[in-house]
Order: sequence, then structure tokens, then C-alpha cells
Amino acid sequence: MAAMKFVWALLATLVVALVVACSPITALNVLTPGGTHTRTADVAYGDGPRQKLDIYRPVQPAPAGGWPVAVFFYGGSWNSGARGDYAFVGEALAARGILTLVADYRLYPEVRYPDFLRDSAAALAWGLAHASSLGGNPRRVFVMGHSAGAYNAAMLALDARWLHGNPAGAHEPTELAGFIGLAGPYDFLPMTNEDTQPVFFHPNYPAGSQPVSHVSRTAPPTFLGAARDDRLVDPQRNTLGLANRLQALHVPVTVKTYDGVSHATLIGAFGAPLRWLAPVLDDVVAFIERTPPR
Repeated sequence: MAAMKFVWALLATLVVALVVACSPITALNVLTPGGTHTRTADVAYGDGPRQKLDIYRPVQPAPAGGWPVAVFFYGGSWNSGARGDYAFVGEALAARGILTLVADYRLYPEVRYPDFLRDSAAALAWGLAHASSLGGNPRRVFVMGHSAGAYNAAMLALDARWLHGNPAGAHEPTELAGFIGLAGPYDFLPMTNEDTQPVFFHPNYPAGSQPVSHVSRTAPPTFLGAARDDRLVDPQRNTLGLANRLQALHVPVTVKTYDGVSHATLIGAFGAPLRWLAPVLDDVVAFIERTPPR
């Protein structure tokens, strides 16, 4: 037992040293294992420079019907982020047999609400349309996100306007096998964060911008995860509030709150060096594996 504690302490020291030397996300990507997936980068789902995604394919043979598919959107308050920063998420899921698409979307100040939702819908529609040709199962497509990306994912899963309005071809939220939201803001008006206020035209918020307003019995099975002590997005109001509304309509919901992680390290725990912080990856994979095709 003492030897194991020493090993974990040494590993933590090495990770901290690498984080000090570079950014935390860079450190996670540097320490991401190779050989667990194949990556196809810079795939266009639209015409704009930020309308691109990276594809992470498992190396193991696909099961009958194809791999489950996760389309992932990162956070960053709708004003920062890049898909290449989240290679550790793509690797983590692909290594567990999940075909993963990590998508960029336009950010403020280039765009405001709802243009980043239109981009996200186009990326998800691309994933639905191309799942089979990539080796995935088109009836096992999950939309997934962290923080602001979880908001995007929730809106696509709950509000049919965005997939309906995709110019490349209309889709339905009912095509999704499930929705996975990690530390997402789902009920956040009025906004107090000055960085995000302009994104939603504070104080003149557009009608229908909150995911909790679009809950219905047709919502897909849902996984909601949050850090218990999240200081940025209140898990009681957002994660548990959305879960309660879904459960009241008998939508299948799995809720997990985690000790020992923050808003940021909740998604960081997907990276190989930080998986000991919380079993977020295991819980998400278990949800995907047990959710039936839509």
C-alpha cells in the first residue's frame, strides 16, 4: 500500500511539473497514449475556417452495426477553444471503442447566439450523415459536450430548431441515441459573467435560449455529470435542475456528481494522467454501452 501511494505521488509530481512547463491542456495531450486510435484531422463540415472537425477512430474491429459515435463540443465560454486542444478526449473515447468527432464552431466576437448553435448542428448533422461510412452505427450517435459545449449539445438534443434548420439536410433530435452533458450551463439567466454576457446580448436575452425551456418527453436518454464543488457553473441549478425536469417527464437520466474535481478538471479527468481524479470516463463509456440504439 505504501509503495502504491509513493507511485501515485510520484506520478502527480511529474504531471504537475509538466503542467508548470506548459499549459494544462498541452500537458494532457503530450501525455496522451498513441496507438489506441487513428486520427483524421481538418475535415470540413461547412465552408468556414472554423467549421471543421477531427475524427478519432478506434483501432479495434467495429462491432456488428458499427461503433457507437460521440460528437463532442468543448467549452470556453463561447469565446475560446480549439478542437486540437481536446485530442485527449478523442483518444480516451476511441480507445474505449467509440468513434469520436471533436468539432470546432465559431466563437464570439465573430458570432453571437445562435450562430454557434448553427455550426454545432451542422457538425452533428455531418456526423449523423457520415456515421456509417466511417464505421459507426448511425443509430448509436451521441451528442456530447463540456461547459459551453455541453450547452450546445443540450440545445441540439432538446430543441429541434437547430437540426431542422441545417442547410445540408434536416435531421431530428430523435435520431440521437443520447445526450451527454458535463458541467453544462442549462439555466443561467440572468448572466453575471462579463465574458459571456455579450454572447447572449445581455440584458436583452433572446427568447428560447435556455435548454431547460425545451425539455420534452421525446428527449434522448441523458447523462449529466458535474463537479460537486463547481465554482463556475452551479451544479444544483443547472445539472440537477435539468435532470429533475427530464425525470419528471420519464426521460431516462443518469446523474453523477464528483468530488475531487473542479469545473475544468472534470473534463481533464478524461486524460490518461488525471483519470485517477474521478471515474468520469468510465461512467460516460458505461452510459454509452448500455444505451440502446435510437
